[in-house]
Amino acid sequence: MHMFFRNLLYLVHGRWGKRGNLHDVGRLTLRVWPIDLDVLGHMNNGVYLSIMDLGRMELLVRADAWKVLNKHRIYPIVASETITFRKSLQPWQKYVLETRVVGYGPKAVFLEQRFVVDGEIFARGFISGRFLRKSGGVVTTAELGELLGVDIDAITTAGWLNQWSDTFALPPTRAAAPSLWED
Repeated sequence: MHMFFRNLLYLVHGRWGKRGNLHDVGRLTLRVWPIDLDVLGHMNNGVYLSIMDLGRMELLVRADAWKVLNKHRIYPIVASETITFRKSLQPWQKYVLETRVVGYGPKAVFLEQRFVVDGEIFARGFISGRFLRKSGGVVTTAELGELLGVDIDAITTAGWLNQWSDTFALPPTRAAAPSLWED
């Protein structure tokens, strides 16, 4: 529940902040709060993923993409994500969450997000995100580019991002996905 209020705060915050382009690096200055901690006294690994939502949302809001998506009844989802930790964020520590679009696949937008303290990366995550219609169906990145006025060919997508996304993808929601373990 605590992330719900942070999401609202940064949704509102992004509307009055400096406007940006969807391909700019978005930066949020944040602090580790006691509610973010695990039993070892540093930021919980799951909280990093929740905090990353804030950066993606604010990037969409500052680029005025959120407004366009809502108008067309389109919303973003995370299809895959991975994160690597280098150093722990400590209680009350200030950090900057950096968010940047790093590529496009046929149906996915790839983002890199970094937790940075004094210019040093503490953790880095990659997201494969998709955009869905509220009426049903996936929005292709070509269509997304048209709607948002973004040149999706302006960014060269690292080949491993598409491979990573394909390797860990689950079957579509209408297909069977039995839980069978190999011995």
